Amino acid sequence: MIRRIHANPPGTWPHNGFPMNHAVVEPAGRRVHLTGQVAWDGNGKVIAPGNAEAQTHACCDHIETILGAMGGTIGDVVSLYTFFVNDEDREGINRARKARFSAEFGPAATGLKVAGLWAGDLLVELTVIAVIPEDRFHAPA
Repeated sequence: MIRRIHANPPGTWPHNGFPMNHAVVEPAGRRVHLTGQVAWDGNGKVIAPGNAEAQTHACCDHIETILGAMGGTIGDVVSLYTFFVNDEDREGINRARKARFSAEFGPAATGLKVAGLWAGDLLVELTVIAVIPEDRFHAPA
C-alpha cells in the first residue's frame, strides 16, 4: 500500500507548527474533489456573519460531513485552498485551521485573499482534495 508522504526539504521556509506541508504525495485510495465549502447552514443562511474563525470551523464541519459520508475524515485531506476576504481575519482562520488539521500531517495549503465571495456575509471558503483509503471508502448513501 502506498502511504501518504510529506516533504519539507531543507531550504524551504519553515511552517513553524502550522498545519501544512510543502508537498504531500497522495497515498493509495480514492481521490475526492470537494466543491468550495462556505459557512451556510442547511437553509442556505450564513453561519456566524462577521466571524471568520467560526465560519472556518463551519467549513471544516461541512468537509467532515461530506468526507464522512464516504468513509473519510478531515485527516484524509491532501490539498487545501483557503479563500478569505479580510486580512484582519487571518489570525482567526489560522486558529481554526490549527484546531482542525494536524501540524504533522497537514495538507499542502494555499491561502488566497479575494475581493469577495458568493454572498456578502461570507468571509472564508475552503476547497479541498482528499484521498480516502480503499479499505475505508464507500459510496455515499
